[in-house]
Amino acid sequence: MEYAFHFNNTMARTGIYMALRSVLGAFDAPPVVLCIGSDLAVGDSLGPITGTMLRSRYHFRGYIYGTLRNPITAKEAKYLADFMKKTHPHRVIVAIDAAVGDESDIGLIKVIPDALRPGAGTNKRLPKVGNVSVLGIVAKKSTLCYPLFHLTRLNVVYAMADAISGALYDLSLDHNVNCSQKCV
Repeated sequence: MEYAFHFNNTMARTGIYMALRSVLGAFDAPPVVLCIGSDLAVGDSLGPITGTMLRSRYHFRGYIYGTLRNPITAKEAKYLADFMKKTHPHRVIVAIDAAVGDESDIGLIKVIPDALRPGAGTNKRLPKVGNVSVLGIVAKKSTLCYPLFHLTRLNVVYAMADAISGALYDLSLDHNVNCSQKCV
């Protein structure tokens, strides 16, 4: 089942959190977070901004790949599939990326219980990564969608990253509670 929340909705963070809990079920450790994107285009920076917020604002205890300082682009993500399987063999990987869609979908954050295909919006054919996808629809899909990433408002991307990073942080708190209950 796919879940969608508009970034302007005051309950978006809670909705994303609940959707991730539903999709992930029980887990032993916080998910590995793979934030895909580039800081060269505002519309493509959802992943790196989310990763940076997780690291600097929330001090997320899990693994984070992709920040503004060290972005993971769609091209690099294809090499990460094998790396993730070898490095984190039994961990759930949540992949985050910006996406294009219908004009009416701009501003939606989608939680999808399936792997993410990076670069699909720009017609790249790259392998899927992750177990769960979080997509932020930042621009209208068109034949020339890459230039639209440069016309995306930073406020939209920032608000999406804020909701997503907050939900992932809340998810990590669940793990800490579950861990302390098991340890008692």
